[in-house]
Amino acid sequence: MFQGYIDLDSATAVEASAIPDVLFERGLYWASGRSGVVNLVAAHKWFNLAAVKGRADAMQMRREVAELMSEVEIAIAQREARAWITAH
Repeated sequence: MFQGYIDLDSATAVEASAIPDVLFERGLYWASGRSGVVNLVAAHKWFNLAAVKGRADAMQMRREVAELMSEVEIAIAQREARAWITAH
């Protein structure tokens, strides 16, 4: 498990042209708890973006994560994905 600190202020943003694999990896990162924290909202968001970019297995992962989430959490994740697409 990662024991360090991630400086989000200096982290490189994922651009809109990012390959689906990178977006999928971000979903795995949050779904697996590699950061030390499982964040299903973030995982759903990144799997959703990977699916939009054409990563077929991201759809299945998004469904699996959604089964563990409330409707409110899913709505938040969807809003965050739309906001990311709009911003990038």
